Amino acid sequence: MGVQSASTLPTHEQNGLRILVNVEFKHNGVLEPPSCVYASHLCTVMLRFVLNSTSDGLSLKLKSLMNQSLMAINMSLPHGVYEDVVSAIGHTPLIRLNKVTADLSGSEVWAKLERCSPGGSIKDRIGLAMILEAEEKGWLKPGGTIVEGTSGNTGIGLAMVAAQRGYKCVFTMPDKMAKEKIDLLRAMGARVEICPTAVEKEDPRSYYMVAERLSKEIEGAWYPDQYSNQSNPKAHILSTGPELWQQTQGDITHFVATMGTGGTITGCGKYLKSQAEEHGIDAPRVVGVDAEGSILKQWFEEGTMGVPHGYKVEGFGEDFIPPATDFSVIDEIRMVDDEICFRMARRLAKQEGLFCGGSCGGALQIALDIAAEHDKVGEKAKIVVVLPDAGNPYLGKVYNDDWLRDNGFDVDGWEW
Repeated sequence: MGVQSASTLPTHEQNGLRILVNVEFKHNGVLEPPSCVYASHLCTVMLRFVLNSTSDGLSLKLKSLMNQSLMAINMSLPHGVYEDVVSAIGHTPLIRLNKVTADLSGSEVWAKLERCSPGGSIKDRIGLAMILEAEEKGWLKPGGTIVEGTSGNTGIGLAMVAAQRGYKCVFTMPDKMAKEKIDLLRAMGARVEICPTAVEKEDPRSYYMVAERLSKEIEGAWYPDQYSNQSNPKAHILSTGPELWQQTQGDITHFVATMGTGGTITGCGKYLKSQAEEHGIDAPRVVGVDAEGSILKQWFEEGTMGVPHGYKVEGFGEDFIPPATDFSVIDEIRMVDDEICFRMARRLAKQEGLFCGGSCGGALQIALDIAAEHDKVGEKAKIVVVLPDAGNPYLGKVYNDDWLRDNGFDVDGWEW
């Protein structure tokens, strides 16, 4: 594996964002995307990056290169072989969709399949990134406790890394979340506190506030707060974004992602746009997907706080504005309802063999809509859509006909 020295790493500066570019990681002559930065155990090299506030904005800097003496030992690992599960985070495939796109005449839809990460979702990436930063800055001590509010996937990512690194976990979750997620977190050794969904964020019973309170009450606890933690978008600047650029070779017209914390769309959007600028090509249009009942779309378009209402789909949409979201990166936000999410998730499984969560169905629908719009005017679009997680945690809901009927969905009338 060859890594350029820190002193010769090229940089690119755009709108105050200074980004390392063209860093090559090779294993047996095969180019690896820079996501191996976070698979640090693979080559026993820790590339630590920090986002520093400067007068010009955010600056992405290489901080240190460590343990080089051990790198040659681990270089002997075959491609795709890892020292531990944490090292395998990321490196997910980009897959062209063929059956659900059969009606398209020229545009293409490609899916970034995050269910292939070891914890089953894109949140593995931020779990590792937040823990690494907390360790480096001394916020998380050996044997400490991670306390976080989660809809499930971030908790699973944190619990997986915690199991490897010797930490305890306490998670708070809204009561609308799938039982499978709760059971999985408990199976991984976490304590799970269930909180009411239908309360304001500032309500002391909300899963946000309960997590904050427990982090103060438990000795040695650390509260990542994924909604404001800048290691969240940074993880995607350093891993997901570079993977996508390498996988598409820059041939991408649209990037589509659901919005919750906003880390995925912020980090990927920043990286993809910076690379397009660096290479002198048109930047992809960054399209967010919001859930009907969430306030993010209205905030983006009007700058006003809407009135949130409940919805069934899990993992995206918010009733407040997450500080981890940089709305300046986003070009457009579209909205989907529960039925679209669930129908399209099931269609994806039946027609493409991709078993993913309900939010994936919503993201897919928006990608297909964009593709159809471009086909209609004789333009070819190449759309990359992030499918954030697996369908396994939703077997009792999205993939359960009885649950769907009980919640008012005419599943018997769903056709593909």
